[in-house]
Amino acid sequence: MAIYFFWGEDEFAMQRAIADLVKGAIDPAWESFNYEKIGSDRPDPVEDALGQILTPPFGAGKRLVWLADTALGQRCSEETLAQLERTFPKIPDSNVLLMTAKGKPDGRGKFSKLLQKQAEIREFSPISPWKTDELAQQVKRVAAQLGIAIAPAAVERLAAAVGNETRRLYGELEKLRLFVGDRAIAPADVDLLVCTTTQNSLELAKIILQGNAANALGAIAELISRNEAALRIHATLVGQFRTWLWIALMVEAGERDDRAIAQAAEIGNPKRIYFLKKELQGVSAATLEQCLEILLGLEVALKRGADPLEALQIKAIELCEVCRRSPQGSPARR
Repeated sequence: MAIYFFWGEDEFAMQRAIADLVKGAIDPAWESFNYEKIGSDRPDPVEDALGQILTPPFGAGKRLVWLADTALGQRCSEETLAQLERTFPKIPDSNVLLMTAKGKPDGRGKFSKLLQKQAEIREFSPISPWKTDELAQQVKRVAAQLGIAIAPAAVERLAAAVGNETRRLYGELEKLRLFVGDRAIAPADVDLLVCTTTQNSLELAKIILQGNAANALGAIAELISRNEAALRIHATLVGQFRTWLWIALMVEAGERDDRAIAQAAEIGNPKRIYFLKKELQGVSAATLEQCLEILLGLEVALKRGADPLEALQIKAIELCEVCRRSPQGSPARR
């Protein structure tokens, strides 16, 4: 018996995992008999899935039943829960039950507790753009999965170029593999073949921190012209300013241990703290708190339907003015 629950909004990564699961379970010659995808558009998809998962496979291989886009993680009646509790232990060892959803299962619900006991739960959520350590780890993980050697410096370049776009990461690595042949991917290969832009949301955060309003307005215009969602830009700015705030608070409190600061700021690599502290020279924690208040106002404006370009640029000017007049010692860099 094998029960899986996949959830998250990174559809490409989830589809690859599903394909691997199907490939490992299903004999291609018997796929039409032993593989069934049950969508949420059926009258009673849960009952259909549970009925089929108890049927042994025909011929070679295993039987896999996929209950797609299920709402069980958010809504599960007592009757359905009782049916699941009765059925799960009876699933033959030769069968695989897969359930997928975009949303995270409600941890307070009885269905989630049943999953934790009976199933393997996997999350497929995009990595937040400001979590550069995790983005680099994803590049390493995918490269290893594809059997591609890549130099550490090239990992950083590729992570910066593709961000959290999983589909693009696989595509760029395949392209680089064809280009380099048997040797490891070098930073120069990434610079040559991987299309990157002069601005991204993290660069915008740094420009704002420097108080450079003219460059910030240009960066925002470029991001919007590339169809970058305003709320995604906002989320990246909030994440970066929150990280800076944690570091500033720890430094102003007298903390000198970079590992302790990294742990508080949820940064995986303590070596990054040195560079982040350099970025914060002349910027106080009070200034960063003001910036987060302005970003809260930006979120409200965007969710109320404000024009994305106009709202971002107005708030960027406010942010730059606050950073430029940082009250700690000298003003922030221009």
